[in-house]
Amino acid sequence: MSILIAGTVRVPPENIEAFRPHMEAMLAASRAEDGCLTYSYAVDVQDPGLIRVFEAWRDEAALQAHFQQPHMAAWRAAWPQFGVSDRRLSLYEVAAERAL
Repeated sequence: MSILIAGTVRVPPENIEAFRPHMEAMLAASRAEDGCLTYSYAVDVQDPGLIRVFEAWRDEAALQAHFQQPHMAAWRAAWPQFGVSDRRLSLYEVAAERAL
């Protein structure tokens, strides 16, 4: 059963460009992990301080391994200096998938 993570975090719009290298490093490290199917961030077009998060993992074990990676600690440690807040993520267990 694959796992999806979807949701949002907030970053003050004036900090987005300074925060971008941290987002890019997190994306590269996470995408290289075994079991990562998709990992992305997107700035909302109508709300520039809203970062949309979408992840897909092969299974729960891959997601749990992701949480233990050193880049996760570095990622979270960077949040205060850039004003990251209002983290709202949900986990979805996917039993089946089909193309539309």
